[in-house]
Amino acid sequence: MEKIYSDFQKKQIPSLKVSSRTKSNITLDERHGVWKYGKQQSTRSAHTLDGASMLLKTVYMIDFIKDMIHQNKTSTLREMYYISEGWGDAKFSAQQDSDHLSEDLEIISALMREDLHLRPEEDGARVIGNITLEETTRRGEKKKIHCQDDVGDSGYSIPYYVEPDKLTFKDSDVKLAIAIETGGMFDRLAENGFDEKFQALLIHLKGQPARSTRRFIKRLNQEKNIPLIVFTDGDPWSYRIFASIAYGAIKTAHISEYLATPSAQFLGVTPSDIVNYKLPTDDLTDQDKKALEAELTDPRFSDEFWKGEIKLQLELGKKSEQQSLAKYGLDYVTDVFLPEKLAEMAI
Repeated sequence: MEKIYSDFQKKQIPSLKVSSRTKSNITLDERHGVWKYGKQQSTRSAHTLDGASMLLKTVYMIDFIKDMIHQNKTSTLREMYYISEGWGDAKFSAQQDSDHLSEDLEIISALMREDLHLRPEEDGARVIGNITLEETTRRGEKKKIHCQDDVGDSGYSIPYYVEPDKLTFKDSDVKLAIAIETGGMFDRLAENGFDEKFQALLIHLKGQPARSTRRFIKRLNQEKNIPLIVFTDGDPWSYRIFASIAYGAIKTAHISEYLATPSAQFLGVTPSDIVNYKLPTDDLTDQDKKALEAELTDPRFSDEFWKGEIKLQLELGKKSEQQSLAKYGLDYVTDVFLPEKLAEMAI
């Protein structure tokens, strides 16, 4: 905002520079061990009609955020999109555009979306395990919640905002956290008592995890020094779920140090597991194959393990789900597969 105002004062055409959010512009941050945006930038300038329109939308959104902060209110991304209907020429034609601009404002301000009082529609993941959390309620009261004794079968639901003023970790008797892609597998591990037998904290990712889930996992690992294992399906989209947790996602690379957990280890179904465990499979689609080929050029998948597994999967032409382990019975995943994989990883 200050840059735009300064340009007007200098009688210059206003413009803003934002980091280019592409795969070619992510680089390893050695200090934090995560992938961040590099030096490539794109310019939004009022020199063109499209650029002027985007700057107008930017000013309106900043003003909206300022009012929310002063009123101590929050807005979902969907609500903000509809709010723009009252902005005249500054209204958005699609929510994707308003979501994208909110991410640009994070980059420009060096703040997280939650600091700007913006939140997604979806909530965070579900958690079951021997850990006590203290959450501040909407009435400002602090409430302790034990994630085994004080929750039902669905577990504790992670809120969209998980910073220390909202959520703190108290007592814990957990040796590892296992982040699980699918709800069915989360329920299977919970029903089989995997959290109790292995002193594990079970975390349901709900597919591609929400930012609050990744932030929760990051804080848990950082503050409690609890090892993190990521258990997913065996397909290219699941590998990207792991990458977003361990290395950082491309669209949120500007805040990877807050969301990514570099020490996370992959324990998902691999192409090697498909062969070694003789798992049921589905054929790779053309879209799957293109995604795998893209991952071979993605710097987050550049080590020997990932290159070897991705090439093997392309050779096999097959993918497999977590639930395919049920071929050997409902207890196989907790009695055989996971213990064997954890032993291989010396966990």
